[in-house]
Amino acid sequence: MGRLAGLGRSDCGRLCGLSLAVVCLLVLLPGRAFSDSCVWYGQCGITSDGKRYNCEYDGPPLPLPKDGYDLVQELCPGLFFENVSLCCDVQQLQTLKANLELPLQFLSRCPSCFYNLINLFCELSCSPHQSEFLNVTQRIPYYDLVKKENRTSIAELQYYIGETFANDMYNACKDVEAPSSNVKALGLLCGKDVKDCNATNWIQYMLSKDNGQTPFNMIPVFSDVSIHGMTPMNNATKGCNESMDDFTGPCSCQDCSLVCGPKPQPPPPPTPWLLFGFDAMYVIMWLSYMGFLLIFFAAIFGIWCYRKRHFVSEYAPIDSNIAYSVNSHQNTGDASRCEKLGERFENALRVTFTSWGAFCVRNPRPVIVFSLVIIAMCSSGLTFVKVTTNPIDLWSSPNSQARKEKEYFDTHFGPFFRTEQLIIQAPHTKPEIYSPYPSGADVPFGPPLTKEILHQVLDLQDAIENITAYYNNNTVMLKDICLAPLSPYNNNCTILSILNYFQNSHSVLDHEDSDGFFIHADYHSHFLYCVQAPASLNDTTSLHDPCLGTFGGPVFPWLVLGGYDGDNYNNATALVITFPVKNYYNDSSKLMKTLAWESAFLDFVKNYDNPNLTISFSAERSIEDEINRESNGDVSTVLISYAVMFVYISIALGRIKSARRFLVDSKISLGIAGVLIVLSSVACSLGIFSYFGVSLTLIVIEVIPFLVLAVGVDNIFIIVQTFQRDERLQGETLDKQIGRILGDVAPSMFLSSFSETVAFFLGVLSPMPAVRTFSLFAAVAVFIDFLLQVTCFVSLLGLDVKRQEKNQLDILCCIKGGEELSTVQHSESVLFPFFKNIYSPFLLKDWVRPIVISIFVGILSFSISVVNKIEIGLDQRLSMPDDSYMIDYFNSLSKYLHAGPPVYFVLEEGHNYTTLDGQNMVCGGLGCNNNSLVQQVFDAAEISSYTKIGYAPSSWIDDYFDWVKPQSSCCRVYNTTEKFCNASVVNPFCVRCRPLTHEGKQRPQGDDFMKFLPMFLSDNPNPKCGKGGHAAYSSAVELIHNSSEVGATYFMTYHTVLKTSADFIDAMKKARMIAANITETMGIQEKSYRVFPYSVFYVFYEQYLSIVFDTIFNLGISLGSIFLVTMVLLGFEVWAAIVVSLTISMILINMFGVMWLWGISLNAVSLVNLVMSCGISVEFCSHVTRAFTVSTKPSRAERAEEALSHMGSSVFSGITLTKFGGIVVLAFSKSQIFQIFYFRMYLAMVLLGATHGLIFLPVLLSYMGPSVNKAKTRAIQERNKGSEREKLLFF
Repeated sequence: MGRLAGLGRSDCGRLCGLSLAVVCLLVLLPGRAFSDSCVWYGQCGITSDGKRYNCEYDGPPLPLPKDGYDLVQELCPGLFFENVSLCCDVQQLQTLKANLELPLQFLSRCPSCFYNLINLFCELSCSPHQSEFLNVTQRIPYYDLVKKENRTSIAELQYYIGETFANDMYNACKDVEAPSSNVKALGLLCGKDVKDCNATNWIQYMLSKDNGQTPFNMIPVFSDVSIHGMTPMNNATKGCNESMDDFTGPCSCQDCSLVCGPKPQPPPPPTPWLLFGFDAMYVIMWLSYMGFLLIFFAAIFGIWCYRKRHFVSEYAPIDSNIAYSVNSHQNTGDASRCEKLGERFENALRVTFTSWGAFCVRNPRPVIVFSLVIIAMCSSGLTFVKVTTNPIDLWSSPNSQARKEKEYFDTHFGPFFRTEQLIIQAPHTKPEIYSPYPSGADVPFGPPLTKEILHQVLDLQDAIENITAYYNNNTVMLKDICLAPLSPYNNNCTILSILNYFQNSHSVLDHEDSDGFFIHADYHSHFLYCVQAPASLNDTTSLHDPCLGTFGGPVFPWLVLGGYDGDNYNNATALVITFPVKNYYNDSSKLMKTLAWESAFLDFVKNYDNPNLTISFSAERSIEDEINRESNGDVSTVLISYAVMFVYISIALGRIKSARRFLVDSKISLGIAGVLIVLSSVACSLGIFSYFGVSLTLIVIEVIPFLVLAVGVDNIFIIVQTFQRDERLQGETLDKQIGRILGDVAPSMFLSSFSETVAFFLGVLSPMPAVRTFSLFAAVAVFIDFLLQVTCFVSLLGLDVKRQEKNQLDILCCIKGGEELSTVQHSESVLFPFFKNIYSPFLLKDWVRPIVISIFVGILSFSISVVNKIEIGLDQRLSMPDDSYMIDYFNSLSKYLHAGPPVYFVLEEGHNYTTLDGQNMVCGGLGCNNNSLVQQVFDAAEISSYTKIGYAPSSWIDDYFDWVKPQSSCCRVYNTTEKFCNASVVNPFCVRCRPLTHEGKQRPQGDDFMKFLPMFLSDNPNPKCGKGGHAAYSSAVELIHNSSEVGATYFMTYHTVLKTSADFIDAMKKARMIAANITETMGIQEKSYRVFPYSVFYVFYEQYLSIVFDTIFNLGISLGSIFLVTMVLLGFEVWAAIVVSLTISMILINMFGVMWLWGISLNAVSLVNLVMSCGISVEFCSHVTRAFTVSTKPSRAERAEEALSHMGSSVFSGITLTKFGGIVVLAFSKSQIFQIFYFRMYLAMVLLGATHGLIFLPVLLSYMGPSVNKAKTRAIQERNKGSEREKLLFF
């Protein structure tokens, strides 16, 4: 559970105590004016808190007993000379060693720092020249009961210290890191924040009685010259960049900035691309647009002048017989091979669909029954349907890098813990001022840090711990599912809360030290200490309460406080309480227990009522729950949307001539049948893939019916309205008439449907699961819809026409409404004459067309200029319903949180940690490479604004090296069994793991490394040894092959606060960049393992690293397939396919312009909509284009007018009006994602599709459409020669 904030780092806080304790070696005596004179010797007298005074002694130093020689050599080797005469006895040396143990574990990372520090205390405690720099100022009489004599205890003294020594010692130690706690070691020794610490106040704090460790005051006096007859202690020091001896190198770069040189600097931000002081894209597109207008209108004016000179009428068509027209002599000469091939292909389609349509009308019942059987068979697969709601499966490909890294992390370290979190404010409570006693500046405390509020929050926390849920008739409480890193020795749950500073106890919160008049220490002082030393077991105030959490780990203030400025945690305006609970990789039963408790937790917090607290909250399951609730809540909106479209379709298909014939001429039943066919195609698609185990997604369920309805309804309107406008030829039966009509329109339907099918099928190549799944289901649904329309719907149309001819009522088909008719009379919709007589002629006027082109090219230019400005990502708030509690939580998260998500730099299995080179590649302490893994992450944290790495990493290997040192009391074994002996155990059989020799002091290598590592990982932190790795690193190191080798390991740190999608994406990019550089500098690129970063959000945001490429790829292959299919199905009309592809491209580019204007970001949801937009655009463009290519009118303008007149009304009523009604309903959805990504984008794609297909495309065809296919023209003339049909060709 080292993943929590370095869980279990009790070391740091103790550091403070130790060091202080070190300082308080309780040594002092009156200064003597001659050398080799002491001020104390031995210990006598006990302070009020149980510490020992030193005995005053003003004689010469005394020889040390032989049993103290080892201690002197270990602690103060500089005093081990001659007969070893010192001013301290063995007992004082033992006290010195005990007090130095914890500082040793931290500061020994930098030997020169620790050398200077121990020099300070060795001179103070034992120097034979004490009287030169120690001056006793207060004494206390003491009667020695053992020796039966009066003695004097020293109660205060002055310690004269050289300024040079003090500054050099501080400079050597100021950069030393505490690896497991992500803080500077001096932050735990100085009594104040690191930024406020200097040489003077550091030493003053260590020598002050107020620190809780020193038995009496020792007042430092700093001077480099003799003063008051005293000679300051000014021993030589070692700089952190200097070696201690021939065997020890200088401190590491991480612990000594002098070794690494200047602080790394982030690269400068990219320079904005400007031209003339404006955005370059705006300028380029503006100039391009102006250039286009100049050339375009110059060409138009030139043609107009040419026409004025060569034609009598100035109203002659602009492209009638002028030089640039390719229609000149269009029907003369032989057709090319390509034209003949196109005509044969076109004729084959016409004949095939004509015969098939006639067959369906002649045999409606078998066709309908067969269609129903196929639908039933395919749809029965829905019994196997599986809906994917897991966000990971929705947005992350199983083969993606982030997904593989997540699986690697979960497999080797266990799945990332689940998080339940509260963000608490106290809006009705006023801040308060704390005035320290006896002196000190006033300290403001934010509203949630008042004692009354803290008690109320503790009540809430306790209530949550006692929440009881039920699963399978078993009770589930927090203690059953929580993370307990020290289990089974300590079963307390990990709760990251400020109240853990007070041991989650009301009595500790109320604890204060008072003399009846003044409060010397209370929860204010304890809080101020703990935020600086969260791992301390003794707060150095007179309270002496621990800061370390009850679960065995530190609680870092930046994880549990919010809304403060800088490092002034006392100004916090919010409390953050986090309950990490266990997650399970492949154990659904245990996971269900956790889910049950989370559900009870959410119910409890939702119903919790405390007028003094405002609570924002979230559980791990919250997002998925709210998305499901949102989907269920939007069912009614979607159903109403579809109902509106159904009603419109049912009514719009009919041609009502009078109220008396309403139920006869209406086509309500046919419209409903058509809609059911559309929905059946969707059901078939879902059923087919459900058979094969392909899971559905919410996007498929919500989007595909809308898409297929757009495509299917358009085809329905084209078939029905073409039939309604047609007149049965003399001697022609109904089946032949419908067959002939189907032969005319089915190729156009086949063109659009097959283009969309191929485009969607190619979308399966996308690496994005959401796009791939949508494309797969959409392709099959669209094609099945086409097949059902040219079979089942054609048969139903034949039956409906027969009903109408028999004058039978619609719906109530058994009832007749009058006499039978021989044929259904020719009829036209209101829109058809409007398009034919008004709209088409107006749009294609000579003066209108240039305006249309200018406007659409202008819109295109604008859209291109803003494409690169569209935001990438998806704000989580948008995926929530408007009334979701998660919106308030996300807002609070953004406002108050001061730490980002944890990030782990994982070193995969394969690295050899037992060799010196292997260790140096990874560690960050003494002797490690300056470009090691830990050092590079540390360097990245130095420029956090650029790298988004907020803190130095927790390093198990560096803490292990400190833990195993023989100078430390951490690593001990029973000399009889060689089993591990914890530092807190007092047993004469416990001995050091490694000898106190030069070799023993070196890092363990080979078998030694693996021998003691399991002991380190099982050792719980305690007051004697704060470096135990059980809490912090038990899950960070994977031991394999029966603990004989190290497998995968990780080094944890935190990202900086990440608020926007851009922040998350950038953080992941930078972390991967750092990991790749580490892999390269370690020289392991060619090996089977590497370093990679892992954070829980990577799997969701990785898609955005390639979203631009995926968008270009998906839309590119869609356009490419549309071009190829259109070219073939239009009879190899290459130019027509180019025109269609160009128009669809413009629609897509303009969709990007709308996305920028409407604040729609680019993500998987919008990409699916863009792919769908590509498909729907085919419907708007292909029918008009095909009608243009088969037209036999003499000029492009006339052919465009004919095509628009025939197909425009069907496209407009079939897609535009149908979808518009349904889309408007989506605007009233409670779901923000529906409002933004469905309502806005659907509205945009329908409006852009309609305007481009019905305004721009006809005008473009009138200018640069393909010339008439001579082979097709002659075939049509030959086929209809002498028939009534010939007269209808030009209506």
